[in-house]
Amino acid sequence: MRKLGSHGPEITTVGFGSWAVGGAYKFGWGPTDDDESVAAICHALDAGVNWVDTAAVYGLGHSEEVVGRALEGRNAGEDVFVFTKCGGFFREELGKVEYDLRPESMRRECEDSLGRLGLQRIDLYQIHWPDNSTGTPIEESWGTMTELVDEGKVRWAGVSNFTVEMLDTCEAIRHVDSVQPPLNLIKRAARQEVIPWAKSHGTGVLAYAPMSSGLLTGKYDRHSLDDLAPDDWRRNSAAFKEPELSRNLALVEELGDIARSHGLPLPVLAVAWALAVPGVTGAIVGARRPDQVDGWLEAGSVELDSAALEEIEGAVRRSGAGSG
Repeated sequence: MRKLGSHGPEITTVGFGSWAVGGAYKFGWGPTDDDESVAAICHALDAGVNWVDTAAVYGLGHSEEVVGRALEGRNAGEDVFVFTKCGGFFREELGKVEYDLRPESMRRECEDSLGRLGLQRIDLYQIHWPDNSTGTPIEESWGTMTELVDEGKVRWAGVSNFTVEMLDTCEAIRHVDSVQPPLNLIKRAARQEVIPWAKSHGTGVLAYAPMSSGLLTGKYDRHSLDDLAPDDWRRNSAAFKEPELSRNLALVEELGDIARSHGLPLPVLAVAWALAVPGVTGAIVGARRPDQVDGWLEAGSVELDSAALEEIEGAVRRSGAGSG
């Protein structure tokens, strides 16, 4: 357990990430079985995980509905904390997601998320990405978030994918309870500025994509990548295509050897590395089936020693994979 920043709750070091359970849509992970998704979330919670992270844009609301099903009969806000995000809208005519953080839009999204989740209050409400479509100043958006907290619709307020400059702007208005950056052995840049900023300001850090969207599980090679669903967003990800793919797979091969030498599954090693970064509170780890949860649960209790961390850094240097 770690405390989420200076004012947040005590949370388990791993949380259930529910992007993939949103099902098939333009930026999804391909087809999913909702019953299996609910079973996966329940399995994680029954095993002791005490938070779920989702977003309105995941499955265009469907992920929140699935999370809502999994929460039935559970004491949300006490035994399990529910984290979600606002701002993202899929624009069919443009074929992409745009982010709208106008105050009226944020308020409407908050009400919609509460309805889909079956809640009276969102534990942690996060701005998903900076506004890229309406030009709304960050000050206005964060001011609206502050109002939602004051009105009792939101318990804690955070941001995702924000720069240090944006964090400074928000902090001057109201404390930023959490920040959510990408952090894994391929995307390591958050260690340079965002995480140190959070550590110095009493802001919790929720690292997302600690397994690099499955690439660091050891499950994929050049051939198995062809088995990804046609609508799986990873088909268009630079990390899954050349020239990055060769370097990334070389890193995965070395990491697999390191994991075996320490008696750990590769997914556990990858998540444990993210949790070992000073300032990180927890890691968001996804699953679509209960057996996938079992593949990373152990990471929450694994502590990598300095020798293991140096082995991992050496592998990163040799592979030339990623940045940061």
